[in-house]
Amino acid sequence: MREPTRGPRGGAARRRLTIVAALCAGALSMAAGGALRAQEITATPDVVDRTELRVCADPGNLPYSNDKGEGFENRIAEIVAEELGLPVRYTWFPQTIGFVRRTLGEKRCDLIIGVAATNELMQNTNPYYNSTYVMVHRKDVALSGSLSDPALKDMAIGVQPRTPVASLLARHGLLSHMKSYPLIVDTRLEKPARAMIADVENGTLDVALAWGPLAGYWIREIAPDLVMEPIEAEAGVRVAFLMSMGIRYNEPDWKHRLNRILRKRKDDIDAILAAYNVPLLDRKGQLIKPATGPKAKPAKEAGQDTGKGTPVPTAKTANAIAEPAGYRMDDYRAPVPAGLAGARTVDVDGLLALRESEEPVLIDVFPAARKPEGRTPDQIWREPKRATIKGAHWLANMGLGALPEREETAFRAELERLSDGGKHPLVFFCEPECWMSWNAAKRALSYGFDKVVWYPGGVARWSEADQLLEETRPWRPSE
Repeated sequence: MREPTRGPRGGAARRRLTIVAALCAGALSMAAGGALRAQEITATPDVVDRTELRVCADPGNLPYSNDKGEGFENRIAEIVAEELGLPVRYTWFPQTIGFVRRTLGEKRCDLIIGVAATNELMQNTNPYYNSTYVMVHRKDVALSGSLSDPALKDMAIGVQPRTPVASLLARHGLLSHMKSYPLIVDTRLEKPARAMIADVENGTLDVALAWGPLAGYWIREIAPDLVMEPIEAEAGVRVAFLMSMGIRYNEPDWKHRLNRILRKRKDDIDAILAAYNVPLLDRKGQLIKPATGPKAKPAKEAGQDTGKGTPVPTAKTANAIAEPAGYRMDDYRAPVPAGLAGARTVDVDGLLALRESEEPVLIDVFPAARKPEGRTPDQIWREPKRATIKGAHWLANMGLGALPEREETAFRAELERLSDGGKHPLVFFCEPECWMSWNAAKRALSYGFDKVVWYPGGVARWSEADQLLEETRPWRPSE
């Protein structure tokens, strides 16, 4: 698992397998291999070896793995092997171009311990941790965690190109302050993240922008007095990524076994990650502080139902966010109300029941960057991709607080078309604590649709329940 680039291991990430090498790169968007394939129920038999746990890994890429078993992925592999009652055997190959093809693809091994979820080269298990890009600086340097901080205009900034944070530097006009460190390297010979941390310590850099698991480890190893803080996300640029395990497509039994192990041994895996100083985020995207005591067991979302219209009582209900009179206009990723007046609110079980009894239309309104205006024909524009609930329609940005009249008209017409004039229920979602899905459902009610369902759990809860995902591109209102 390396670092995410333009998607978690983006351009280089794709070549390095999107596994987080500096995970310094963002959420993979690879064209090779076609659209993301969800696990198939009628799949070919698994070819997983049943006599040993065959792991594909890099022999010299700490903190992830090495041939001495010193990485956190080595230790997580031991947990999986313990649960399976099998010995571990490694297939070693550097995390460079061809890693997946020469290991997992050639069936020389059956499991890659860390990959960014989701990518097109392999099938993913459920995510087992969430991390982020961070700022690393000395204690005498005061920074806010935002790349809009004016203090950065007078600083030397270390970063790896083609990563989300490099995009943010460009957005804020800071490229002239950037010292570049290579992204695609032979990990046996070069450690760019280590070099960045060392340069912050010795004063060559004022701040390093690095993928959290790498930064945390090298701070622990060579510069424990440095400060590490999450970088604030900005519209259109993702800096936090869910990490999972990677397996071949069409091996559903193997995926389910691994998901069961990940659920059962979650606390043990979290303890390993914490020991390696990996910055972990909770479901709300907030940094988990290691010394804050035992984690509370997640409760069922307040106000949701199991398909019968009865809210689930929880301690959270009493403190539920009040419904505003109008639409939410900003700060869309924040605690949401328990429900929406006039609509039905469901959790994963409720959505599954609805799909069994009716033919709902699933509407994902997660935001996506719009094509910039004024582009010439020779300027390439590639629509973003998103892994969403299988069968869903991605009507990006339709949950914003205000829509241009043209988009509002097109959105209403598209809902009419998809629901066959309102005959089918419309289910709106995006991610947990996402006001955009609440806005979109409220907007549908204002259009006169009477079968409106709000599913606040979004893609994250669907994936955690081991349900099918598929990759899609956004619908756009016609010009």
